[in-house]
Amino acid sequence: MTQRQRARPRNEQADREIDENLKRAFDQIASEPVPDRFTDLLKRLKEKEAGKTRAQDQPEENRSDD
Repeated sequence: MTQRQRARPRNEQADREIDENLKRAFDQIASEPVPDRFTDLLKRLKEKEAGKTRAQDQPEENRSDD
């Protein structure tokens, strides 16, 4: 049977430093530009979705089988 480990006392200074470092890392990453390959992928997905929406709006006899 395994024994439960007791939780260590919280170190408030360490918690603050961890929070600050995580925020700094997130801010740095969030400020970087989105890579072109992702924006291209999003554009293609939007175009594909728009094509599906247009196809659904057509009367059934005018739809093509893709």
